Amino acid sequence: MATPTTSPPARLLRVDVAAEILGVKRSTAYEEIRLGRLRTVQIGRCRRIPTEYVEEYIDLLKRESD
Repeated sequence: MATPTTSPPARLLRVDVAAEILGVKRSTAYEEIRLGRLRTVQIGRCRRIPTEYVEEYIDLLKRESD
């Protein structure tokens, strides 16, 4: 009997997924990207957000709230 395999967590997130994780609207995420506060990578025509960039953005928000 084969054991079920689980996929590793995604390391490159779509903008809408990153927005959901951050608890903001998709339009807010795109605005933060436009402002350079939330960094992304480009893969062909697709824009993705590495999970470490999400963490960097959260750290930025924490620093700004102090």
